[in-house]
Amino acid sequence: MGIAFGLAVNFGVDQAAAWTAQDLVRGAMPLTAGRRQVGLHEPAVCWETDADDVPYLLMSVLPIGIGRGLPVDRGHELVRLPAAALTELGHQLYRLLGRFTGYRAAQVGWDPFTLVDLAELRRECVEGLQAGTIPGLVLAENILPEARGTVFKPFVPEFVWIPYAGERPSTLTTDGDNLVA
Repeated sequence: MGIAFGLAVNFGVDQAAAWTAQDLVRGAMPLTAGRRQVGLHEPAVCWETDADDVPYLLMSVLPIGIGRGLPVDRGHELVRLPAAALTELGHQLYRLLGRFTGYRAAQVGWDPFTLVDLAELRRECVEGLQAGTIPGLVLAENILPEARGTVFKPFVPEFVWIPYAGERPSTLTTDGDNLVA
């Protein structure tokens, strides 16, 4: 089983918004991580089912070679980066997200996919939403307003977020090699 670093976006049932975002990703310039240029894989858009069995469109945007054990990275150079370079990639993915419309939730990081499941957020993460312990989570203004704490700030018009705190040294980063798991 692999682990992905990237952007996950829940578009609900808004197919037009998902296809438009997919085109924006396809046209995006490579991202920068330190002195390295990092391209993006073809953005994947698929139907998922949330924890309440409600279908939604999920888009994943993955930088090439950054994940671990991902079939999509076969044949590409695999790159292990320090936390600061991953943070730089994360900020660039959020800038790309700022150009999207019509989505309901989004998150950048290592395996961000469960954090865009609105039913899961409502059931399991209310304390984190209120305390602000899910940095980088972006929500449409009309999503879970009753569960959000005061830590949410404007992201772009019609969206709020808990500001991204960046990545920390871990066993997945070059500067986390000496950490005990």
